[in-house]
Amino acid sequence: MNQRLPSLNALRAFEAVARHLSLTKAAQELHVTPAAVSHQIKALEADLGVSLLRRLKGKFVLTETAQAALPLLSGGFDQIAEAARRMRLDETQRFLTISVSPTFAVTWLVRRLGSFSAAFPEIDVRLQTTNAITDFSSDGVDIAIRFGAGDYPGEQAIRLFDEEIFPVCSPLLFDRGPPLDRPADLAGHNLLHVEWTWSMTRGEPLDWQMWLRAAGAGEVDAQRGPRFSNAGLALQAAIEGLGPALGSEALVGDELAAGRLVRPFDVALPVNFAYYLVYPEDTAERPKVASFRHWILSEIAAGASA
Repeated sequence: MNQRLPSLNALRAFEAVARHLSLTKAAQELHVTPAAVSHQIKALEADLGVSLLRRLKGKFVLTETAQAALPLLSGGFDQIAEAARRMRLDETQRFLTISVSPTFAVTWLVRRLGSFSAAFPEIDVRLQTTNAITDFSSDGVDIAIRFGAGDYPGEQAIRLFDEEIFPVCSPLLFDRGPPLDRPADLAGHNLLHVEWTWSMTRGEPLDWQMWLRAAGAGEVDAQRGPRFSNAGLALQAAIEGLGPALGSEALVGDELAAGRLVRPFDVALPVNFAYYLVYPEDTAERPKVASFRHWILSEIAAGASA
């Protein structure tokens, strides 16, 4: 059953006087006059039917009743203050805006966002998909996931995956069409290409010609086949059986685990580029940024050990 509470103003006045043992200091903290504080204390004592303060040699001392109640009362006001602080949180604190490349968003991040929401229900995610360089000072972005060389001056960058590229294809290709027993057999298949931009790879092509040379199959025509504006489209085309595409563990790990894609060859080519978690140095310890950083690194570590 709910019990009638005394005046919260009177309780607040008593708690302040009990901490300071001074009407003047309590009045200064509460922005009222000492007389007003004294009136609140007397009203509280009358309401409760107990004595809370008494004077001894010109100083205030707490009665046993007051001493027993003070820790609970102070703790209660601390909890009320924390509740009010949380209720005052504005959108900039509640929302986490993440800028991410479209391919990584579709192939990895979106599939795992439910885990983040379950772990941090107080944070709402806003996802922006773009390959453009993020200007944290004007774009309203809290954190970005970018594919590049990791050179982000003035920002913290954490490498998420050690990247290497390798061919992937649908299992359907083994049941229909030419064989895929060795890299040279790619000559009989349509190669699916991604039109990487210079800004993403700093001029180093992440293409079939690069992989074919590493696999000892440089005689295969590396230019033949359809082209796509991003890796996500090329990989979806591979899933549909249009031909082999180049992938990486970050992009095709889930598809390989589900059997929608397979690796026809063991040859993998390490590259100097990777997906990085990027954010300004001066916001690194904001709770929402730190929470996302801890979560994504934990997710990647769990996937690597699975």
